[in-house]
Order: sequence, then structure tokens, then C-alpha cells
Amino acid sequence: MAKAATIRVGVGGWTYAPWRDNFFPKGWPQSQELEYASRRLTAIEINGTYYRTQSAASFAKWRDETPPGFVFSVKASRYATNQRVLADAGESIERFVGSGLAELGDKLGPLVWQFMPTKRFEPDDFAAFLKLLPASVDGLKLRHVMDVRHESFMSPAYLALARKHKVATVFADSDEYPSFADLTGDFVYGRLMRTEAGLETGYEPAALDAWTRRARRWADGGEPDDLPRVEAAKASARPRDVFLFFISGAKERAPAAAMALLERLRG
Repeated sequence: MAKAATIRVGVGGWTYAPWRDNFFPKGWPQSQELEYASRRLTAIEINGTYYRTQSAASFAKWRDETPPGFVFSVKASRYATNQRVLADAGESIERFVGSGLAELGDKLGPLVWQFMPTKRFEPDDFAAFLKLLPASVDGLKLRHVMDVRHESFMSPAYLALARKHKVATVFADSDEYPSFADLTGDFVYGRLMRTEAGLETGYEPAALDAWTRRARRWADGGEPDDLPRVEAAKASARPRDVFLFFISGAKERAPAAAMALLERLRG
């Protein structure tokens, strides 16, 4: 029997001053913000790891502060993805993966490899980079997702390469970055970047309804027919885990958007 798919919804990070006015209760201790957020969302993308190496003790602390079933995705170090020659990123990849990620245990979600908007798709070099990504760390299987931000990645050649290496590709709900919903891995990772400050839930109710349908369609093994693509959709597959993060845009509205989507999914 196929494993049931899980749809997880969250935001990027948990420390953001404006959330102390519209998400966290008034006077809530800042040291307990992760504890609060993780009980209202089902996933968080850790962004601080992009800028500096975290300690194993920090990962263990975050694991212990969050409830069973909660998941962290982790943004990989910029020192790996900002290389002029990606084939030279091996040492940086090893340092990031070995920094203590395994302390998250079953709360470790996808690793997000985000590339600069100026980084073009160079097939041989990108293939060399993908070969460097480890399949596991300390016995934990790793799931990798590419956050590619140059239009040259919107090509059949990139899709074929990503599928060969079984890595997912971020779907960006954005006009600023390439937005294509072609699936390249066995899970779905979306970064929803259109939250608006003037909307209490960040997205219009109709847009949240649409994302509810899309998330369920992905989880059931299908593909939504109303998103931009490079190639035609494939036939339905087995169930997939889905990760959706409200991130960028009007960040102050991200938690409300995530909770509104979770409410629809539970309903």
C-alpha cells in the first residue's frame, strides 16, 4: 500500500518583529516564538542557515521545541550555491550537511538549494553539482529541492537533469522569478510569494481556495492544470508529500495566510 501523502504549510523563519503585533500574543516571550508558531503551522523553512553555519545544539533545541509531526525545511549555505563553478562546491556542501542537520531527526524536511537570479543553467556544471549532493546523513535520507531563479532553467534539458538525479524544483508563485510547475522529484515544494499587506489573510479567499485544490491534487498524485509549465503534465503518479511556504511578499501577513490555508485543508 502506498504511503499516504502529507500536505504541510508554513512560513520562512519564526523571528520577525511585525509578527509580535499580529501573530504572537501580546507580550509573548521571544524565546518561545518557535514553540508558539510550530503549534499553529505544520512546517517552517529555516533561512538563517543560508547566511551562516548553525550548530548541532541549535538544531537539537529546535527539534525539542516543536511538536511531533512538525517539519523544518532547511535552506542550504550560500557558500555552496553562489559558487561561480558549482562543481567546486563539494567542501561547502559537506560542511553544511555535516553541521548538525541530523539532530532534527524525523523533523528534517527538504534541503533547499537556492541560486542567485544571475546564475544561468550550464548543463555540465549543474550536473556536477547534483552529483555532489549526498543521499543521506547519519542514516537519515535527504530530500533536495532546487530553487533556481534564472529563466534559462525553464528548459527540457534542466527538467531531464533534475529528474535523473531525483531532485525536486521549487514552484515560485511570483512574477519576479521563473514560475514553472513541472515536477522533477517525488515531492512538491512551493514558495508562495504574493501576500498583500492590505489583505488580512495575505491572499484573497479565492486564491486560497485555489491553492487548497492544487495542494490536494498534487498530494493525490496528479498535477494542477492552471499553473505555468515548460512541458505537458505527466500521467498521475502515486501520492506525494507537499510543502507550501508563504514567504516574501508582505511578510507580516504570511502566518495568517498559512493558517487560512491549513484551515481549508482540514475542512
